[in-house]
Amino acid sequence: MTVPRRGRLAARFATGAAVALLSGLFASQALAKGLVYCSESAPEGFDPALYSTNSTWDASSKPIYSRLVEFQQGTTNVVPGLAESWTISDDKLEYTFKLRKGVKFQTTDYFTPTRELTADDVIFSLDRQRLKNDPWYGYIAGSSWEIFEGMEMQNLIKDISKVDDSTVKIVLNQPSASLLAMLAMDFGSVLSKEYADKLLAAGTKEKLNQQPIGTGPFRFVDYQQDAVIRFQANPDYFGEKPKLDELVFAITVDPTARMQRLRAGECQMAPYPAPADIADLKADPNLTVMEKPGLNVAYLAYNTLMPPFDKVEVRRALNMAMNKQAIIDAIFQGTGQVAKNPLPPGMWGYNDAVVDDKYDPEAARKMLDEAGVKDLKMKIWAMPVSRPYMPNAQRTAELIQADFAKVGVTVEIVSYEWGEYVKRARDKDRDGAIILGATSDNGDPDNLISYFFACSGVGGANFANWCYQPVEDLMQKARVTSDQAERTKMYHELQVLFKEQAPWATLDHSTVSLPMSKKVIGYVMDPLGSHRFESVDIAE
Repeated sequence: MTVPRRGRLAARFATGAAVALLSGLFASQALAKGLVYCSESAPEGFDPALYSTNSTWDASSKPIYSRLVEFQQGTTNVVPGLAESWTISDDKLEYTFKLRKGVKFQTTDYFTPTRELTADDVIFSLDRQRLKNDPWYGYIAGSSWEIFEGMEMQNLIKDISKVDDSTVKIVLNQPSASLLAMLAMDFGSVLSKEYADKLLAAGTKEKLNQQPIGTGPFRFVDYQQDAVIRFQANPDYFGEKPKLDELVFAITVDPTARMQRLRAGECQMAPYPAPADIADLKADPNLTVMEKPGLNVAYLAYNTLMPPFDKVEVRRALNMAMNKQAIIDAIFQGTGQVAKNPLPPGMWGYNDAVVDDKYDPEAARKMLDEAGVKDLKMKIWAMPVSRPYMPNAQRTAELIQADFAKVGVTVEIVSYEWGEYVKRARDKDRDGAIILGATSDNGDPDNLISYFFACSGVGGANFANWCYQPVEDLMQKARVTSDQAERTKMYHELQVLFKEQAPWATLDHSTVSLPMSKKVIGYVMDPLGSHRFESVDIAE
């Protein structure tokens, strides 16, 4: 299903009017300094632990919330956050975090806190994701704690306890080489238990996902559905105060419209331009285009639970039928490279010795015949939005459709609104194959491997619904191994198994481009694919 052109134009007009209104608001406040960011899609909600997309986290966890530990801006290094320090027991099973004192939750029109951050808030924020008897465990119908469960945190954590108001202890069932990096991820955002208790008592739990309260650099003001999100600087932020007074997300799904708004001055930053537009954007004297290789991968995931995609021969045949270099040339125009592994080349643990599937339509047709597959009809799902790893999924699907037709496979391309797309993608009965991808959330191979392939993720983030015991065993073993060289060997072996079993066709790794007004200063590109604004300023 595609959005009718009339609907797209109406949405653009509505958003443009809202942006103009907010820009006028900046101008009317003599001391206010504001930035409009033309975001690529609407957030699914404002409770970051419920979701797995960077566009949702950009509008929730990054501006509104803080975590026990954080990623140092522009790196994957873990630094203190709400915890000013921590200690680890000799057996690596107990982590004790000392919280900063004096951290305040945000005051908004809908909530005024009466106390500062305590251990209770940390325990509430994590326990609601791991304890099925917690009153907040399933508070949004149809949603799940996708990243927490995909990383199997519920199995890793044995207990979370309060030592005193400013001390939290996390006890593990087994050592974890990447616990701190995982706690710095978006699901680790700390929410106000006092606010949650108020909503629970009022019978309005859903507001936790609609009207957020955190301790981050910006506080939520309002959200016009699918159009505009407005934030204000948090005057009580415990870190360095934001330089912006106002931050606005103007939701603009179409990449051409985003760049038009950027050039017209309706926004000062606009992510994910069409690759064909990058040269012109670089030539614009009013703009700067930042670029960085992304820790990302795009893929076509077969539903391995559904015939004939349950046969490895069929999956490998389809992979051989696909001219991936032609896709890269047509879609990325110099801003991407063919992917052969599920891990990106810039990540430790990447196995460069793996040999990619050869483009060989004749061999593919023969392999399908030998597998007893004739006149196959299938669906390919194409994302409706630009993502850092895939600027144009619809065109990519069309190219794959043409390749598959050459080996006798008929493809129907389908799509849905982004939130619906991600929701339906988790259906274990989903037909055909789906274009998706991811950017690493913490720089550790386990983050992507667990998210993609954990057996517990079948029907969730494991969109291939692929549970393969040799991969599961390697993944579990690597998690508890502290020696990085040994872990690297395991991930190398795991990538070989992945290639043999072919639950996906790996498509690409991309270079991420971010155009912005030359008036924007202090922005740092994030290797993990998110957008943070606490250090951003606008030159007068």
